[in-house]
Amino acid sequence: MEKSVFNAKQVKDEIIDWIKSYFDATGGDAKAVIGISGGKDSAIAAALCVEAVGKERVIGVLMPQGVQSDIDVSYSVCKHLGIRHHEINIGEAVNALYSPIQAVGLELNDIAVFNTPARVRMATLYAVSGIEGGRVVNTCNLSETFVGWETKYGDSAGDFSPISDLTVTEVKAIGYELALPAEFIEKTPIDGLCGKTDEDGLGFSYNTLDKYIREGICDDEHSKNRILELQVRSEHKRNPIPQFKYTGR
Repeated sequence: MEKSVFNAKQVKDEIIDWIKSYFDATGGDAKAVIGISGGKDSAIAAALCVEAVGKERVIGVLMPQGVQSDIDVSYSVCKHLGIRHHEINIGEAVNALYSPIQAVGLELNDIAVFNTPARVRMATLYAVSGIEGGRVVNTCNLSETFVGWETKYGDSAGDFSPISDLTVTEVKAIGYELALPAEFIEKTPIDGLCGKTDEDGLGFSYNTLDKYIREGICDDEHSKNRILELQVRSEHKRNPIPQFKYTGR
């Protein structure tokens, strides 16, 4: 696979034009509603929306689950971009869902504990969007989607997705083109479950994954096998819902 040169400035401008076109076609003066986690993806997607529709039409939603140690970064992102924002703590909502599940004798496991808050956050974003008259921004990138490092109907949902066709490396390059502070772009992503970094959980670096996605090259056989394993295991997340086709008519 031939390596192509990524023109961050050109792609940034194309994304901004694409967002403008999306809102012109579907929302008129609708607002972009986006969860601000403090990570690079939400910061960069929010900055792209600000460039496209103006800061007055971008609303950040901060959604800690109880105490979030790095929530100050989320506030810093909103302040830097000059966007209006709401902090909505989902801790009680998540616990209120867990309690009746446990009451029937079901024991929570890592899958439930990891994915449920992401789905509650997405429900929260749609509630805010409905109140504010908005469209929910999906902030997933290609690298995470490629190996299923996202929650089905959680952070993988949304109304429009400005960076989903870009690898982590490319998303970061867009961030620098937007003149975002390096502290937002280079912040180490944590999985939110056990305090591990994303790369610790994946078992390989994003640089390794991005090179495999764009060039089909992985120098480490163990990492390659792990990438392929995760890709196969998460295929259901990328595919549409299988539908029974009734042919009786």
